[in-house]
Amino acid sequence: MRAAILYGKEDLRIEEIRESGLEEGEVRITIEAALTCGTDLKTYKRGYHARMIVPPAVFGHELSGVICERGRGVRGWNTGDRVVVANSAPCGTCFYCRNQQENLCDDLLFLNGAYAERIVVPARIVEKNMLRIANETAFADAALVEPLACVIQGMADLNLRSGDRILILGAGPIGLMFVALATAFHCNVTIAGRGQERLATARRLGASRVVDSGNAETPEGDFDVVIEAVGRPETWEEAVRSVRKGGRVNFFGGCPKGTTVSFDTGIIHYSNLTLFASFHHTPKTVRQALHHIESGTIKAADFITGEHPLSRLPELFQSMTSSNKTIKTRVKINH
Repeated sequence: MRAAILYGKEDLRIEEIRESGLEEGEVRITIEAALTCGTDLKTYKRGYHARMIVPPAVFGHELSGVICERGRGVRGWNTGDRVVVANSAPCGTCFYCRNQQENLCDDLLFLNGAYAERIVVPARIVEKNMLRIANETAFADAALVEPLACVIQGMADLNLRSGDRILILGAGPIGLMFVALATAFHCNVTIAGRGQERLATARRLGASRVVDSGNAETPEGDFDVVIEAVGRPETWEEAVRSVRKGGRVNFFGGCPKGTTVSFDTGIIHYSNLTLFASFHHTPKTVRQALHHIESGTIKAADFITGEHPLSRLPELFQSMTSSNKTIKTRVKINH
């Protein structure tokens, strides 16, 4: 089986690997759609992800496909079922799981290997975070479930309300998903980001104001909610300066390990700000994400801007390190 293997910093190779047998409760999926992701790009640049992947390892985590084999004890699923799989599942027993914070589970089980012909899904993920998709749902649409579930988690943390004035910093896939969902919640959305194609998508998704952050200063001080979707210390600091008194800030974008930020404590205290830092998803938000996709709120056509064969994936990631102007790319497994 062909699969992308991450060996270290900017060292990604397409190799033939031997497929393992199935353990009890596991299923094997033929991958029909796999999507690139900003987290995968960060992992490629750094050579690892402390929580999700330790090289050498199969790579990629946004996928959908068809069950092609079942292990012992699998019930409720059949070969030929169309499914989407999240990239993790919580344990269900630790303190955080018992307190409805499964995204913070002490024993999150992660899944990688979307950039491959097939993938084995562990029993825990089969049980908790593998979902059946409707026959009319395209595989590419379904593959958006994982990042969208993270966005839904961020919106739940913020408790968005109809009429909220929202500033989104960053026009990548995550920022654009926030635009689409916040608009569906009847919020007034401003987005600041780079890239003409991405900014045009933001307008199409309903942003009332679009600011090219390469050519203009970010508006400050008039927003009920500011969402940082870039993952840089300077934009974390910018987010705090941009929110109104009594407002809410979500530091959604994860910064590189070891970085620090500097905030004016007077602004945070005397402006009575509420600060959040949303991470990952839960089984509940995974299911909500699929609902939003199958109801048409989120469509792959708004986020997937190109296709690339698996055989040339290393070249794609290398090009993305210098200039990542696309939103998402679909990796063509069998081409």
